[in-house]
Amino acid sequence: MPDSVEDCDNINNLDIVKLETRRRDSFLIKIFILVTCIKVLLIPTYHSTDFEVHRNWLAITHSLPIHEWYTSNKSQWTLDYPPFFAWFEYALSKIAVYVDPKMLDVNNLNYASSNTKLFQRATVIIADLVYAFGIREVGQIYCVKFESFQKLVVLSLCNIGLLVVDHVHFQYNGFLLGILLIALAKVSRITRKAQVIQGAMWFAILLNFKHLYLYVAPAFGVWLLRNYCFKDSRFIPRLMTLSAVAIFVLSLSFGPFVKQIPQVLARLFPFKRGLVHSYWASNAWALYVGVDKVLSVIFKRIGWLNHIKTASMTGGLVQEETFAILPTPSPLVTFIITFLSMVPALWMLAFNKQFFGDPRKFLKCIVICALSSFMFGWHVHEKAILTAIVPLCISAMFDVFDARIFVILSCVGYIALFPLLYPQEFTPFKLILWFIHLVMVRLLFKAPNNSVPLRKLEKLYIRILPLITCYETFLHKTLFKDKLPFLPLAITSIYCALGITYSYALLYYNYLCKDNSSLKKFKKTNK
Repeated sequence: MPDSVEDCDNINNLDIVKLETRRRDSFLIKIFILVTCIKVLLIPTYHSTDFEVHRNWLAITHSLPIHEWYTSNKSQWTLDYPPFFAWFEYALSKIAVYVDPKMLDVNNLNYASSNTKLFQRATVIIADLVYAFGIREVGQIYCVKFESFQKLVVLSLCNIGLLVVDHVHFQYNGFLLGILLIALAKVSRITRKAQVIQGAMWFAILLNFKHLYLYVAPAFGVWLLRNYCFKDSRFIPRLMTLSAVAIFVLSLSFGPFVKQIPQVLARLFPFKRGLVHSYWASNAWALYVGVDKVLSVIFKRIGWLNHIKTASMTGGLVQEETFAILPTPSPLVTFIITFLSMVPALWMLAFNKQFFGDPRKFLKCIVICALSSFMFGWHVHEKAILTAIVPLCISAMFDVFDARIFVILSCVGYIALFPLLYPQEFTPFKLILWFIHLVMVRLLFKAPNNSVPLRKLEKLYIRILPLITCYETFLHKTLFKDKLPFLPLAITSIYCALGITYSYALLYYNYLCKDNSSLKKFKKTNK
């Protein structure tokens, strides 16, 4: 029996928390099951070369000794993810052997039996449980109201970018983003030491699954130093604890490959690839390449440029070393630009008193770092935009301005991903998905206290986006036949790059210049 009225209040509060948790979990499970049914329907669809990449990795880790995992060249699709992902593929191969042993033959290239397709599709669907759990964790931190949590679940689990990239094109981005969300949620609980350490461990694990998340590591580092290590006089012990966690995870990951570190690093950082991917990511370099191509045409017409390769006018710049007119950036230059673009956001997170202890500022810094790397990084893949869209979706739950940017960035980012599904018969599917997303965000942000007022030019820009997809998929061939084959992809990249650059600039300006002081109610939820 309770000894006092205060004890009764504590018990009642605990019951309320349990009921709210069950309510949230029930809603999350229902939406997850609904979305999973859609994913199951997509199992028989077309798949990209990434399907063969991951099948080959299954074969490598199953059939070859560990010391050959990062040296094997039996296929062009060599293992180029960190060791934890290699072990992940190894674990999957132990199940795959019972489904279809032929998929685990390293010499059986481009093998895609029905059982192989079913198995690999199923692994992505099951791995998305980690993504769902990550949404649950961040929802506890950043969604005070149940209505906000509902919106977060719907927009996150119904992310059409992940649906296209993971469940049609084929990858494991949802699984990796789930780990990111778990790490983000854990380190946001700055008043709980054990949670912060767990978050640091989860982020270290993520880096050893996919090293490209290094781009958001500065935000994690500044946040942990400012709000955990410098929190009191125990700086040295806290710093040593975090260092020990990172070293422990790194040792587990790279320990078995200690004699092959140079080869592993060469696979992880292939700087011999070109500045941009074969399909340009919609970033600053797409605009840069576009300007170079336009200038090259103008210069040739007026006689200032005598020699120019036809391929450079119509094709991507993968592994091309020089530009026709503009200076050619090196990997070091892109790294410096990327880092410098992050510095103002990191500085504010570290030294602005209004930012201290506010997880929302940390979350926004994650988005800015992700966008900075997408905008200025070397050989950026178009799929990297999801690393910014997913955490921005969380920020949109409590900030109307961020909700506005989320609407723009998600609409643009998803259109930029659609060329990955290049078969023309996918055009109706892609457009239907996009319009469903647009209707969904407009309805979810329609409430009077959370409306998203887009500007007239923003609305016009968004309305043109589906026309870009239509041109890229079938209008170009109708108008030009086989001429200028890369032009539709270039137009898609450049047009989408304008929207992403606009979103990045607005988000950064708001982060640096607007005063969004912390709400007491929000801070109490993190204690």
